[in-house]
Amino acid sequence: METMAHELWRRIRGAIAGRMRQQITKAGVGFSIAMSVVAALAFITANNALFLLLACLLAALLVSGFLSRLSLAGLELDFVFPEHISARRGFPARMRLRNEKTWMPSFSIHVSGAPQSVFSSKIYFPMLPAGGVVEETVEVRFARRGPHKENSFRLWSRHPFGLAERVVQVTLRREALVYPCLEPAEPVRMLIDELQGEMDAQVRGRGHDFYRIRPYEAMESARHVDWKASAHTGELQVREFSREQEPLVEVFLDLNVPLEACEWFERAVDAAASICWHVASRGARLRFRNQVFDREVPVEADIYTILKFLALVEPVRTAALPGPGREDSLHVVLTNSPARLVAAGWNSAYLIGPDSLRSADPRSAAGGEKT
Repeated sequence: METMAHELWRRIRGAIAGRMRQQITKAGVGFSIAMSVVAALAFITANNALFLLLACLLAALLVSGFLSRLSLAGLELDFVFPEHISARRGFPARMRLRNEKTWMPSFSIHVSGAPQSVFSSKIYFPMLPAGGVVEETVEVRFARRGPHKENSFRLWSRHPFGLAERVVQVTLRREALVYPCLEPAEPVRMLIDELQGEMDAQVRGRGHDFYRIRPYEAMESARHVDWKASAHTGELQVREFSREQEPLVEVFLDLNVPLEACEWFERAVDAAASICWHVASRGARLRFRNQVFDREVPVEADIYTILKFLALVEPVRTAALPGPGREDSLHVVLTNSPARLVAAGWNSAYLIGPDSLRSADPRSAAGGEKT
């Protein structure tokens, strides 16, 4: 008995949900009022012409619902996401809509994203031929990092007479791995600019590749003076050469984060991804480390290996804390416990602690400090 009652309730709920997917438009309300008036006059006056008109109106209403249902039937929606996606940034994706009906086209199809969907705009297709496929480039935006497996979309149409709007909900189970946000916040951007200056300073050397011509500085050797450039400018100019190897930037993300600091950890992951992305984009050597992961770019991995790790990383409750690597590298540390990292030997690192990323508003956040 309980099973029968459950099945009956399931059918009733399904029927209600089915009705909810169709909404009457303003034109439909006007049509219903006009049909009611014609019906009332036909019964009051017993006029055959009015009964004939009422029959035509009822037939038009039935045909409208039938064609509307057929227009949305047999449609297949698919999205092709780009290979690399980061959170909170728009990326182009390919939307493909296929009409699997081999004998009937579909007319006036609207496609839009459901609430919390990665697709926020609306696309309109006037006609989709029988067995045809249409593609459109749209912008998708993911709100958070990590794997995304389901996205909901709405297909809706007012074909043929605009009396009702029929909506079909479509859920795509296509998995996409979303990297952390690569757009740095203001304090992180300031740190990246400072790192850029440090790397440029280390690039200056006496290698074999020409770097630039700059003004002569006191106590420099005269053998590097460029006399032609000096004669042209009227001041002593020096030829500067780059070192054979780019500087190494070591980024350490502390995964030992208490439960109450999970929000800070998400911002720290975004900051680590932004720093690693900008360092690697510059062509400098990068080493990304934490308690469970250690890779150097480009020797052991590429930047996307680090971004994939950061897309899935979670806090780890562990007491193990490695010390810094090479002394001649630039160190950047992101931790919720600065005193613990300093005690482990990270004394000359750029520190991004809880105060640096406390606020999402860049105007009230402090930049990274060098310990």
